[in-house]
Amino acid sequence: MEERFVEHARDADVHILRIANPPVNTLRTGVRAGLLEGLQACFREGARAVVIIGDGRMFSAGAEMTEFGKPRQPPSLPEVFDAIESARIPVVAAIHGSALGGGLELALACHARVAHPKAQLGLPEVKRGFVPGAGGTQRLPRLIGGEAAAKIIVSGDPVSAAEAARLGFVDAVLTEADFEDAAVAWAREAAISGKRFQLAKQRTDRIKGADLAAYDALCATLLKRTRGQESPKACAKAVRAALTMSFEEGLQLERELFQKLVAGEQSQALRHTFFGEREASRVPDMPADTHPLPVRNAVVIGAGTMGGGIAMSFANHGIPVTVVEQNAEALEKGLKRCEANWERTVSSGKLSAEEYAARRALLKGSTDMAAVKEADIVIEAIYEDMDAKKAVFAELDRLARPDVVLATNTSTLDVDAIASATRRPELVVGMHFFSPANVMRLLEIVRGKKSSYEAIATAMDVGKRIGKVNVVVGNCDGFVGNRMTGKRGFQLERLLLEGALPQDIDRAMETYGMAMGPCATGDLAGLDIGAAVRRARGTTAPIADALVALGRYGQKTGKGWYVYDEKRARHPDPEVEALIVRMSEERQVKRRPIEDQEILERLLLPMVNEGARILEEGIASRAVDIDVIFCNGFGWPAWRGGPMFWADRMGLRAARDRLARYAEETGDPNLKPAALIEKLAKDGGSFAAMSQKQRAA
Repeated sequence: MEERFVEHARDADVHILRIANPPVNTLRTGVRAGLLEGLQACFREGARAVVIIGDGRMFSAGAEMTEFGKPRQPPSLPEVFDAIESARIPVVAAIHGSALGGGLELALACHARVAHPKAQLGLPEVKRGFVPGAGGTQRLPRLIGGEAAAKIIVSGDPVSAAEAARLGFVDAVLTEADFEDAAVAWAREAAISGKRFQLAKQRTDRIKGADLAAYDALCATLLKRTRGQESPKACAKAVRAALTMSFEEGLQLERELFQKLVAGEQSQALRHTFFGEREASRVPDMPADTHPLPVRNAVVIGAGTMGGGIAMSFANHGIPVTVVEQNAEALEKGLKRCEANWERTVSSGKLSAEEYAARRALLKGSTDMAAVKEADIVIEAIYEDMDAKKAVFAELDRLARPDVVLATNTSTLDVDAIASATRRPELVVGMHFFSPANVMRLLEIVRGKKSSYEAIATAMDVGKRIGKVNVVVGNCDGFVGNRMTGKRGFQLERLLLEGALPQDIDRAMETYGMAMGPCATGDLAGLDIGAAVRRARGTTAPIADALVALGRYGQKTGKGWYVYDEKRARHPDPEVEALIVRMSEERQVKRRPIEDQEILERLLLPMVNEGARILEEGIASRAVDIDVIFCNGFGWPAWRGGPMFWADRMGLRAARDRLARYAEETGDPNLKPAALIEKLAKDGGSFAAMSQKQRAA
């Protein structure tokens, strides 16, 4: 029996087309065909009005991206839109859940749009590296004006139903309990009353005489935050076309931009990370019948910066949480820090006073460790000291219910050693949050040797519920992200000795798209912290260690690799340059100009090489897991795809050869090509192809 993706129902003279392509009703070929056939049937059967609605939890999340790069099967979305726009009866989009991308473009082609109060509407294509490709950049400006449309399309952020109605691209927000019935009644009343609808493509009142100078100034502001990205600029250009061209000319430009960007590296990278996040949420060897333990509340041990941020993450998502500290002073300080963070968000207009009050009510504090007796999960977030963490876990094991998961927020320490302090090592996992924990999306879930599937599933469920991107990793020093970034230290120091300065290194990395270069990052985290880690590992970094010896710890002391002004803006420091030059002379290293591309390769290749070793050891399941970690926790731009994607684009034969060359030239043992890179280079393979084989296996 042929699978149907669009259900055709009738409510007297109003016909209903329900998109039924779970879970998010993407507009795959079968959906497009079903809509076109359904519309034609509605017209033949004499419908007075048609309501298009999504079955399940949403209207439509847009295009089926797995169809990109393949021969497109008819009908196209524009063909469906032509059928809607040529109809002599009103076709009404009834939006609940989300109408995103092509889903919203479908709604914009309808004669009218009604929405559920909790609906979200947006055109997020920019976040996948391309422009809306089915008229979104042309219809939306005609409904709400160029500047309002640019804000939505260039950012890619959705708006609420109420905001969409205020702007003018939702005709009514329906508050009745049964949304479909309310939408049908609205469409019937519109048809009976003879209400005339003007199609979006026919509207000119919101774009006629547009102030192009004001539009360009707005877009210049919007684009400041999108350094190096192609799609935001293209979105601004496409929307501007709606203000200066006919509808058909604007559509043609939009399509040209779409096709160019979809084929480009940035869009491929963004789609790589998008699908990678989905893939990372699956643990390859976890039995399908594994279920997480129920978690209704949480306890966080430690009210410092990390502990407070973790607690905020729970409260932000409606989960009661208690923070436990050793004394009242430390507890009060931690709670005040959480309050200050929320208050800043309220001041910026991103959080209402009512939402703040609701979140604050979910956050409690205690100085009594016995608070863990009521917890469904406990997350330890004290300082990085093995003995201290073991002592805490022994106490947690004594007090917490025997079926409760105990998690450690360690960033480097051995999870198995921590678990050994308990009688339930199977319920101990690592939950490595990234700072600030209430903002950063990444959560490395560390799997110990004895961690049960149930414990891992529970940590993953909790991570998902508090808005994190979960990646399950194995237990080793630094896990994935910190282990890989730690391997670039030798090359960073060597580049400085050979001729680069901190600002050169950071410029090369930031021009590539990193949020911050490694020197600026070190100053932010604290150079003394890095020095302490090196001492514990028995390693050195001569230049960085010399800065620490001078009391230059970074932003906290106003001096590190850079000198900082009262606004914490960084500036090159002649004292640091003099120190570096002197150390080069002492080591008889002749300084030379170093190109940005060499800086980039010498800092990224050691990380890729270590990533290959991590894959060999099974610490990461897939190469894309590594890319997801870097794009969500280490400031790697998603439009660059991550370190393993970067190496694939270079080609693993070229990566192997450059690793070998730099290893010989600099004497860095970390650059000896990993066995996996040698094998893939020899076979003409790639990390991506390896992952595809793993999926097929």
